[in-house]
Amino acid sequence: MSKKRSLVMITGASSGLGLEIAKLFAKDGYDIAITGSSDRIFEAAEVIQEYGVEAYPHKADAATYEGVESFWTFVNDLDRSVDAAILNVGIGIGGGSFAETSLEEEMRLISINITGTVHMAKRVVNHMVPNGRGKILIVSSLSATTPTPYETVYGPSKAFGFSFAESLREELRDSGVTVTALLPGATDTNFHDNAGMGDTEIGSSSKNDKELVAKQGYDALMNDEDHVVGGDQKTKQEAENNRTTPETIKAARHAEKARP
Repeated sequence: MSKKRSLVMITGASSGLGLEIAKLFAKDGYDIAITGSSDRIFEAAEVIQEYGVEAYPHKADAATYEGVESFWTFVNDLDRSVDAAILNVGIGIGGGSFAETSLEEEMRLISINITGTVHMAKRVVNHMVPNGRGKILIVSSLSATTPTPYETVYGPSKAFGFSFAESLREELRDSGVTVTALLPGATDTNFHDNAGMGDTEIGSSSKNDKELVAKQGYDALMNDEDHVVGGDQKTKQEAENNRTTPETIKAARHAEKARP
């Protein structure tokens, strides 16, 4: 019975948006291959299986070539067509200015947010295009639309993800494979605490509901939209305002919110 169901693979699915998106796929009857960097990925699989589908958990370090490759090998070994891929894994770094933060941590962020996304996308695209079908969701951020002082490497990494998704979408226009970007605003996950931003205005402010953001991303993917801003109307208006606001003004505003 399982092989008759569609299969989706989701990175960064131990908790937060990745797990919420997984639940939506499970409700629609997809089997789900998931990965995360801790043992929580196995707990997430148990949650997903409560929806009556198969969950295939794999623990891997998304910061390394070997970690990304090991998840793709794990998925490939299921010997099933991948119908959808959610490239959600990502980290942030706050807690200080670029002059103060750790180069090692920033290089790890680039390895996960940029290098790992390109690596996994290459495997997924080369799998889907010969099949003539597939859906890819790349999780970027509202931060892709503004300079992000005090998150100096994070914002540009997410701007890469957004531009990458739009570029890939155009290339694959006639292939049967679609690409959608999700740009969440601040969301009620552990992201900001993990990024060391608990003592910032952004970290302590009210957040968008993760179930809402996940549903917006899921619906945009299924409706073949090029991108969607994830969050409430205030978040969507902020994204719209960012289109016309000078970069220097946006930078100053973000610095006030993100400065420790």
